[in-house]
Amino acid sequence: MNFGRQFKKGIDGNDQRRNRQDGQMQMRRKDRREALSKRRMGNDKAAVETGGDGPLSGGAEDQNIAAKLQELPTILQGIQSSDPDVIHQKVMQIRKMLSIERNPPIQPIIDSGIVPTLIKFLQRTDNPGLQFEASWAITNIASGTTEHTQKIIEAGAVPIFIQLLSSPNDDVREQAVWALGNIAGDSTECRNLVLEGGVLAPLLKLCDKDSKITLLRNATWTISNLCRGKPQVPFEAIKPCVGVLANLLFLTDEEVLTDACWAMSYISDDTGPQNEKIAEVIKCGAVPRLVHLLANKSNAVKHPALRTIGNIVTGDDLQTQVVINNGALLRLVVLLTNQKKAIRKEACWTISNITAGSVEQIEAVLQNSLFQPVIALLQKGEFDVKKEAAWAISNATSGGNVQQIRYLVNLQCIPPLCALLNSNNNKVIMVALEGLENILRVGEADRNQTGSNIYATQVEEAKGLDYMEALQEVQELDQEIYDRVVLMISKYFNGEEDAYVQGQNGQQAAQQGFGQMGGTGNNGFNFNVQPQQPGQNNFNF
Repeated sequence: MNFGRQFKKGIDGNDQRRNRQDGQMQMRRKDRREALSKRRMGNDKAAVETGGDGPLSGGAEDQNIAAKLQELPTILQGIQSSDPDVIHQKVMQIRKMLSIERNPPIQPIIDSGIVPTLIKFLQRTDNPGLQFEASWAITNIASGTTEHTQKIIEAGAVPIFIQLLSSPNDDVREQAVWALGNIAGDSTECRNLVLEGGVLAPLLKLCDKDSKITLLRNATWTISNLCRGKPQVPFEAIKPCVGVLANLLFLTDEEVLTDACWAMSYISDDTGPQNEKIAEVIKCGAVPRLVHLLANKSNAVKHPALRTIGNIVTGDDLQTQVVINNGALLRLVVLLTNQKKAIRKEACWTISNITAGSVEQIEAVLQNSLFQPVIALLQKGEFDVKKEAAWAISNATSGGNVQQIRYLVNLQCIPPLCALLNSNNNKVIMVALEGLENILRVGEADRNQTGSNIYATQVEEAKGLDYMEALQEVQELDQEIYDRVVLMISKYFNGEEDAYVQGQNGQQAAQQGFGQMGGTGNNGFNFNVQPQQPGQNNFNF
């Protein structure tokens, strides 16, 4: 049984590194997806750029839009005029209705049949002002629901917008970028459609450091939408983005940095066996800058930069070492006390994947004084932060040497690990049990010198034994947790020799007998195995 964990196995055989689960990713990205997968261009910009009215208050806006909708027949008639000024004015009226902040009347305007006409206006290269107004209106239609976006696609807007990325008019180019970002942000199907249309080459060409900052913001955001989503886009389709994004990371604009880091985080979320995407991010030279951005003044930048760094250390030991060599550990110390819970959680998750590495990498974590704040979060953090902190400590006990494990015990890691045994989360209980067993094994090896297992005594004093005994009484306790608890009590706390057999009388697995418990396909324990040496781990989720 794997408890739903998805592990990242590096080329060196490490199986403790953890890729982000799809469910976790969806939860962590929920707010951002809702806020930034699509953007509506408001009338405040219209007031500045076209001399139109600024935004209205809520009630006045509702009354105004209702009145405007009554004018739709007249607007539609005016759009058929032969007078370019009249056409421009009527399209502007449509755009303004679609640009209100709350509940724009997207569906009524679609129902009016005007969308094909607006898309026809996109091709009026002789009238950039009309192209811009039509682009703006269609962009805001695409900011609506999937059904709204589909109407735009069905009308043939995507290839036309891709062509407009090469327009000689700055405003038209920028608006085309924005429209394509909204379409790509709607769904993975729309994202793939835009990519297949050949958007990347002209889009990436716009990401020049000398481009207007608003264009760079929109282009970077659109790239992030092209890189995001599950199932992931084939890497070859977005590989050309990596080098461009690496260059964008050196700009100082917060919006550009934020979206460039998010795009990098989507790319580096590597589930492939060869860590190809992580390798490409490292190859382009982005790691030093990403580490530097962990100290950015804005949490909006820190968070996606941290997630990208965290994704990189799910790779193999060599890829993890690149992050360490670039000074990330010192940055992580500060992030562990960040006021934003999501950042503290991401920092613990990142550290857990570093402590899943080599003894030398665990030592680097130790030497940079990261274990102290991690254990503090294990004691007093929010539960989902504690979970990641528990993994960081448990992984260190699995791969660390005896001296490192003793160091963790001296930092008082045993009490908070024991406390997690009283939770109702099976995954957390199992992580805590593994960490405690690794510690108890060291204590058992020291028995000849100390006369007793001093770590077992500390576990008892922290109520760990009480919690383990209580777990045996839990109805419908997961069999694997039950097996482990019984074994640990028997081995380290002077349990009865036949405690396991007696305990199994109430468990279905007992009917199969001892001979079937340790097989590779039964997720049980082999009671004939030799005690583990420090750094080994016989139990894998």
